[in-house]
Amino acid sequence: MPLDKLVLILVCVIAAAGATIWLGVIFAAAIQLPIIGWLAFPAALLVAYIAWRIIADRLSNKEDNHYDRIE
Repeated sequence: MPLDKLVLILVCVIAAAGATIWLGVIFAAAIQLPIIGWLAFPAALLVAYIAWRIIADRLSNKEDNHYDRIE
């Protein structure tokens, strides 16, 4: 497994753990203060969309994998 894919997996796991905690805090805030908590929800969706696009671009970019085939 190339080192860059291993690092990408580690970053994704750490980001997923952080996002889980962050979404839990947003949900708890939505229960305590409904207006403030639900206003933060679109920000969470925006961050998730940006992360999805970055990862999808990284995995589908053929030019970025050029040096994986060189011994």
